[in-house]
Amino acid sequence: MPDSAPVIVWYRDDLRTSDHAALNAAARHGGPVIALFVLDEERAGRWQTGGASRWWLHHGLEALAASLRDLGSDLVIRRDDTVDALESVVREHQADTLYFHRRYEPFERELEDEVHRALGDIVTLRRLRGRLLIEPERIATGSGAPYRVFTPFYKALLALGEPAEPDPAPDRLAPPPTGIESLTVDQLGLLPAGTDWTGGLRESWVPGETGAHERLDVFLEEAASDYREGRDAPGTVGTSRLSPHLHFGEISPRHVWHAVRESQSAESALTTGGDAFLRELVWREFCHHLLFHWPRMPDEPFNKRFAAFPWRDDPSAFDAWSRGETGYPLVDAGMRELWHTGWMHNRVRMVAASFLVKHLLIPWQRGEAWFWDTLVDADLANNACGWQWVAGCGADASPYFRIFNPILQGEKFDGGGDYVRRWVPELANLPDRLIHAPFRADTDTLAKAGVRLDDNYPGPIVDHGFARSRALEALGKIKNDE
Repeated sequence: MPDSAPVIVWYRDDLRTSDHAALNAAARHGGPVIALFVLDEERAGRWQTGGASRWWLHHGLEALAASLRDLGSDLVIRRDDTVDALESVVREHQADTLYFHRRYEPFERELEDEVHRALGDIVTLRRLRGRLLIEPERIATGSGAPYRVFTPFYKALLALGEPAEPDPAPDRLAPPPTGIESLTVDQLGLLPAGTDWTGGLRESWVPGETGAHERLDVFLEEAASDYREGRDAPGTVGTSRLSPHLHFGEISPRHVWHAVRESQSAESALTTGGDAFLRELVWREFCHHLLFHWPRMPDEPFNKRFAAFPWRDDPSAFDAWSRGETGYPLVDAGMRELWHTGWMHNRVRMVAASFLVKHLLIPWQRGEAWFWDTLVDADLANNACGWQWVAGCGADASPYFRIFNPILQGEKFDGGGDYVRRWVPELANLPDRLIHAPFRADTDTLAKAGVRLDDNYPGPIVDHGFARSRALEALGKIKNDE
């Protein structure tokens, strides 16, 4: 075909224009560029995009379309079976090449195989990397097996050297063919119908590539140097809050990595905090490594012994947990932050998740599904990996019998109660020493603070000591002797 034949950049995530291997390759090709997004919700099965992530996707697509227009192009949107949509665009416009980034979720890998089978004879297919620092199969143990423990994985990744520098966005793109059919972002119906519950999301986030880079700049200027200690304090802005931007690919991990390295070079105080942050970026890589090699991880325990764990079915307890009404303020604050902002501080995620699976003995898959629907950073690899780690059945989950005490965790990491007071305002007038255990306050203290247990704030739905003993007994039944 002549060089002027159109080429397609198939967007799924990686909703950006900079450090985008597929977009850069298409720009170098020289022909008109069809930047194509296809909404195909059925293919993911139970892992269809959750409500909070649908809100983000709507605004992320709007931001991507604006960025593409700045480069002389536009975003073409279809809602269809993905293979049918791709084939339709290829045939209608005699496209020469289809560029796309690799994905690692099992249903996305199956889709890529199907695209190769269906379209390999009618268009040149170019699958490129872009979502991770390193491809999952490039890191293996000495015996050639995938890693199951994070620290050796981390050391192996560092031993490969620094990742390549990120590439800039193309200067210009040749516009798509005239008259190409496209839906608008609004026509995808990603925003909630009826009651609008997204006000807290709008207050908290700026989806899109520009928002991602602004978020990174703020983190490097204000929090990165203290990240090692500050990341555990939910009442302060001590984390990057880049996770949704990374999930939707609005900023590449290579860009984040090198921005941290450049800041470390310019300011020695960033060395310790920057290294701690980059370690967390490698944890993201580890989760994708696990999902790639164990694609059943979102549904089945990594440690097969946990298939026999005596989980409980307790709908009322689950409802109390999901509403932030457990009677344990740190857990409740986290669940309310999640509902309002679509995000939860990582330390609190661990405590809230532990409460569900260890205190209540409710299956981790139920919590995983709740987070999937309510998180703006709902990532299949990270979500499954995190829940399995907390439940004790995942990779590198030693000690599997860890049970977070929500009272002590609150006193240690939110000693002044700032986080609880923000998200559980009915407890705001309690003294610091009782803010994480209002049920220990005497009648006069509760009255002065305006707290009425089991009225405007619940008492504990389960006693911590009882719950801990019950969980240890249950864990003892599936004890791993390895």
